[in-house]
Amino acid sequence: MKEGKILVLMTASSEEEAERIARTLLKERLIACANLVPGVRSLYHWMGKLCDEKETLLLCKTRQQLFPRLAEMAKTLHSYEVPEIIAISLADGWEPYLQWVGEETLPEAARDPSRQD
Repeated sequence: MKEGKILVLMTASSEEEAERIARTLLKERLIACANLVPGVRSLYHWMGKLCDEKETLLLCKTRQQLFPRLAEMAKTLHSYEVPEIIAISLADGWEPYLQWVGEETLPEAARDPSRQD
């Protein structure tokens, strides 16, 4: 499972919104794992104003080929008009973990039946 793995960063308006997005992406097997980091402070320009907001950051691990579907689904679940949904390619990582990411984002029929979820 050496295919490209990515880290997807997303911000959400609240911890509840971030959890809803993460749980849906997990259920759909579009991500293997999501870390929710509440209390992130974001400063940015929007609609001609300088904004200063508290947000929750999602750090999602997945496969590169799933990014288009992940981004589309996240957008439909998100409250923001233009949500941050960006991917960073992983140059390297601990191979057993990267293998796990790959396996957990496969459709159920393609996963090893001896594994317990």
